[in-house]
Amino acid sequence: MNEPTPHAPGTDAHGDHQSDQALDMIQLLDHTGQLTAHPDYTPRITHLDADALRRMHRDMVLARTFDTEATSLQRQGELALFAPALGQEAAQVGSAWALRPQDYVFPSYREHAVVQARGVDPANILRIFRGIDHGGWDPADHNVHLYTLVIGSHTLHATGYAMGLQRDGLVGSGDPDRDAAVVTYFGDGATSQGDTNEALVFAAVNNAPVVLFCQNNQWAISEPTTRQSRVPIVERGRGFGVPSVRVDGNDVLACYAVTLEALERARTGGGPTFVEAYTYRMGAHTTSDDPTRYRSAAEEEHWRRRDPIDRFTTFLRSEGLLTEEHTDALAAEAEALAVRLREQVRAMDAPPTSSMFDDVYATPHSDVERERAWFARYEASFADAAADGSGATASEGAAR
Repeated sequence: MNEPTPHAPGTDAHGDHQSDQALDMIQLLDHTGQLTAHPDYTPRITHLDADALRRMHRDMVLARTFDTEATSLQRQGELALFAPALGQEAAQVGSAWALRPQDYVFPSYREHAVVQARGVDPANILRIFRGIDHGGWDPADHNVHLYTLVIGSHTLHATGYAMGLQRDGLVGSGDPDRDAAVVTYFGDGATSQGDTNEALVFAAVNNAPVVLFCQNNQWAISEPTTRQSRVPIVERGRGFGVPSVRVDGNDVLACYAVTLEALERARTGGGPTFVEAYTYRMGAHTTSDDPTRYRSAAEEEHWRRRDPIDRFTTFLRSEGLLTEEHTDALAAEAEALAVRLREQVRAMDAPPTSSMFDDVYATPHSDVERERAWFARYEASFADAAADGSGATASEGAAR
């Protein structure tokens, strides 16, 4: 008997979009900006007052400002590449707000809103995309690891770090200012990688205090989820015995509530959680990608009507929490951020090429020092060849 052909999550067998309710996911704010009640998760947002909600909204708006400005800078030749996060602001800001200072974050390369919400200067995020830095910030300053460009590899790092917290007695002690957890962010495409599957194995069998937060934005570059999984992505976590939940990734309140619960469970010794935040990448995979080659205008329009910032803005206005004064002040702050990003990025000079040998290991290493010395001779050979007029090639000069 032939098995039915799988279809993309969010569509029926004919490719027509399903309703949000049909997706069986946690939602506290529907796509029209109306609150919906949930017996388990609504109580987790009741402590958010008007100021907190406005600050959450601010983080989302500034993250999009950063995204828009960085994309423009790349188009102007100021960045080598950029990975937009347009449309994923709710998943990132909501989950980041659930973190405590002692928690640790392992991002991939698209978690701009998470990193900003943790206090990293957004200009520093662009150092790696300008090609002048291996990372851009000190991970110890905000408990945020550097971006990882190798798909899925950081999920193993996150799980190992979580196991370290566990063995250091920083989990389940009962001290809320001491107990910590880890959250790692990755996309739907990363769930097809071996490293991510190994991370799920280690997280499950070691009951590690880690939240594996998958932003299912529907597309792994040009590959849809139908080419990666015959079941919803959330089922991959369950297959490893990890408690798993699917949340509306365009609902900032639901993402906050779900991540808050998962982190609380992790800190108290309850083990890992797999979260599938069902969202959509409204822009390109990177600035070298053309999404019009593999997805339809109708699909993009469907998701534009579910824009996470528009949804949250509608809610705040309906509750009388977002006045014209607030929006004007935020618009001015966003413009100031855009100006600062342009100025700082254009002022970023390339470091000495020899800096590539710095910070490879925590302590001096003979192999690295030998390579550093060779490279110094290699660079000097260019100057030597120019000085003696020999016209020798760089490799010939390095050999002399």
